[in-house]
Amino acid sequence: MKVKTAIATLSVLSALSFGAFAAESVTAQQAQNLQPAGTISVSGVAGAPMDIRQQLNDKADQQGAKAWRVIEAYNNGNYHATAAIYK
Repeated sequence: MKVKTAIATLSVLSALSFGAFAAESVTAQQAQNLQPAGTISVSGVAGAPMDIRQQLNDKADQQGAKAWRVIEAYNNGNYHATAAIYK
């Protein structure tokens, strides 16, 4: 249940658009038109969904990605999220 909650939370937050970020979160449908460039992951002991989103955004920017999409997320005392990145 925690996995579903974490994925749902990150998906909702990913759908929000924030102009300050170079890389933007996209949906699976939007990603179909983009060129895959790999994956990124973040994990830690504690983190709010917005913090996790920011970490994914920062990593995507470091990789020179134009966009990213959460493909895995869970929280079982420690959080972990993986995102596909796109050029």
